[in-house]
Amino acid sequence: MSVIPDPIQAGLAAGWRVTDCAQLQADQTLEADVVIVGSGAGGGVTAEILALSGLKVLIVEEGALKSSRDFKMREAEAYPALYQESAARKTKDKGITILQGRTVGGSTTINWTSSFRTPDITLHYWNQHFGLKDYTPETLAPWFAMMEQRLHISDWPTPPNENNDLLRRGAASLNIPTGLIRRNVNGCWNLGYCGMGCPTNAKQSMLVTTIPSALQHGASLLTRARADKLVIKNDHVTQLECVALGTDGLAPTGRRLTLRARHFVLAGGAINTPALLMRSTAPDPHGQLGKRTFLHPTVISAGVFAQRVDGYAGAPQSVYSDHFLHTDRIDGPIGYKLEAPPLHPLLFSTTMPGFGAQHASVMQQFPHVHALLALLRDGFHADAPGGSVALVQGAPVLDYPLAPFIWDGVRRALLSMAEIQFAAGARTVTPAHERAAAYTSWAQAQAGINALPYKLLQTRLVSAHVMGGCGMSDDERLGVTSSSGRYHGLTNVSVHDGSLFPTAIGANPQLSIYGIVARLASGLAQQLTGQPAARPGGA
Repeated sequence: MSVIPDPIQAGLAAGWRVTDCAQLQADQTLEADVVIVGSGAGGGVTAEILALSGLKVLIVEEGALKSSRDFKMREAEAYPALYQESAARKTKDKGITILQGRTVGGSTTINWTSSFRTPDITLHYWNQHFGLKDYTPETLAPWFAMMEQRLHISDWPTPPNENNDLLRRGAASLNIPTGLIRRNVNGCWNLGYCGMGCPTNAKQSMLVTTIPSALQHGASLLTRARADKLVIKNDHVTQLECVALGTDGLAPTGRRLTLRARHFVLAGGAINTPALLMRSTAPDPHGQLGKRTFLHPTVISAGVFAQRVDGYAGAPQSVYSDHFLHTDRIDGPIGYKLEAPPLHPLLFSTTMPGFGAQHASVMQQFPHVHALLALLRDGFHADAPGGSVALVQGAPVLDYPLAPFIWDGVRRALLSMAEIQFAAGARTVTPAHERAAAYTSWAQAQAGINALPYKLLQTRLVSAHVMGGCGMSDDERLGVTSSSGRYHGLTNVSVHDGSLFPTAIGANPQLSIYGIVARLASGLAQQLTGQPAARPGGA
């Protein structure tokens, strides 16, 4: 195996138009055909398609430009450098930890490569409840196929690591079906440290695919630049005001940038995009902006096995089960998707409950620990309406209240995971809950989990999937963006990220964003140039 050459270092040496705004000595005013805020799944795909179509593109990224030479597989370095709020972003009540990227490539640079198309049942729901008639499995299939080819999304041929295979074996013994997860990798070394940035350039993130392609075709990139406010005149945005950040990526330097363009694409993610629009006092006549923001609230179960599991080694996620996701009705009791997350000491230790000797005992068994997580599918029931983004001194905060409906799903998910882990041979199973014990049998776990108090800060909840807040619907009473991604009430603003989703999707969202945004960006390119959009490289 060999390390794939670093496209970032080669491109910088070749003269790409990249500006680290921490180094600016004076204010700047720049112009482009299109300004794109954010360089993750939505911004990266949009940038490539628009640049290939001959448009002058300017990408704005709040984080820094890192590359494989910076990725040392060390948690203490990766989280502060690559994640929002050092991987400690939380909901307003501190009850849910939110993992989001903050670097060139966004969350695609640090995600675990799991690639699912938008489930058919989700698209049917959007069709029926939000009038999204063109969002069907048939109409989206060619866009998903195009991006799967572009990003080498395919079946993972290597056998699952023990962490994932325990999910498969435990589920099989209970006659629970599982499947294999497709991954966006090319020449993967099977290291298992995807969440800290790929050190071999095998992960086909925006950092090594669409962003380099856009820059090679004349796009410009601003890093450490925070999009502060859109200047709106009537129903038109005239410019975007940005703040330069220092080398710490946090404190403003005092330098400002004014960006002017024919069109503005917002792709900063489903917390930052609504926040930018709020700071800009964008029109919101029906009070939908920032509302219906979804997380796939996620709960975790840790099992200890006699054999070594070494959950840090090997493809991070390669086995899943939708057995508990596809309940009788999508708007019935909340369903959940099961996956096996990678285990690394820092993230694991800060997620597991307890302290002192109890916590130390868990960590001493770390090589033998297996983890399961359950992604709860929110957004399809009146008691799971998601959360809302608001501004606190200009910064976004997500308020995400949890109704008994969701807590019931948490309890059922912990039961399902414990049963699977015991069926796979676990010696003990400990739900990530402050009051839980290390249960030694399925019967004990069943009684214990059913008796736990389900409330915030007692039950550990996390999320790496943030969706909604700028939901799509051509009916302005139901969404703030149209089915083409245009922001209602602003003639030259589009949203191209996961905030478009009118519900959660019930699957890891990166491929949904890639496919849907490829379609929207192609339509935008044709509108702006009068010519058919160019297809992204490799497709």
